[in-house]
Amino acid sequence: MDKQEIIAALHRDLASVIEERQAARKFPESYAARTALRQFQVARMSRTHADLLEDPETNAAAGFFLSDLYGPHDLSERDTNLKRALPTIERLLPVPALAGVAEAISLDALSERLDAGMAAMLGTEFSEEAYIEAYRKTGARTDRVRQLDHVERLGVALTDLVRHPLIGRTLSLMKGPAKLAGVGHLQDFLERGFKAFEAMKAPQEFVAKVVTRERQIMEQLYRGKKNPLELS
Repeated sequence: MDKQEIIAALHRDLASVIEERQAARKFPESYAARTALRQFQVARMSRTHADLLEDPETNAAAGFFLSDLYGPHDLSERDTNLKRALPTIERLLPVPALAGVAEAISLDALSERLDAGMAAMLGTEFSEEAYIEAYRKTGARTDRVRQLDHVERLGVALTDLVRHPLIGRTLSLMKGPAKLAGVGHLQDFLERGFKAFEAMKAPQEFVAKVVTRERQIMEQLYRGKKNPLELS
């Protein structure tokens, strides 16, 4: 995508994620159910990718994926600040970094919608069996495929970023202006991702491992395999 297409997607998906989060926050039980679901999924992914979390070379990148991309944190303030500062971001960020932000928000918007459906079915306390049933019954399979495509493209975007050392220096120099513009959280997100991927000798292999494993889990869930949340 060119810069204008990236910006259009960023505006669209940010509006979607803000709407989803605002809807959840209106009902404390729904918000609590969403948080419980994400905590369950982060715990599952921590088991699936335990070797990547334990390896000193990939630990930071694995932690970045689990915490920054799919943690149970409340990101409403980030969304509000990001919306207000979009014109500044579009002007300051180089296209590769802007593409990474757009992919992260696209992933966020889709994950919020899929999680809303599952959380409504599960509530705050549920078993692994109930989770598996809810996964199969809510959300189209095409959306689950698209969710992992976003993960892969974000990983590719971060891999591309570290091939350009100048971008890393640019992100560091942006720290002050970003804070003043109200998007310090976003700048920190990009810098953490850059440093995590920069620390790896083969970031593309890390991305491939994460996506391949998650696709296997997805296929096992839809095929009705026994113990689908465990890699065979």
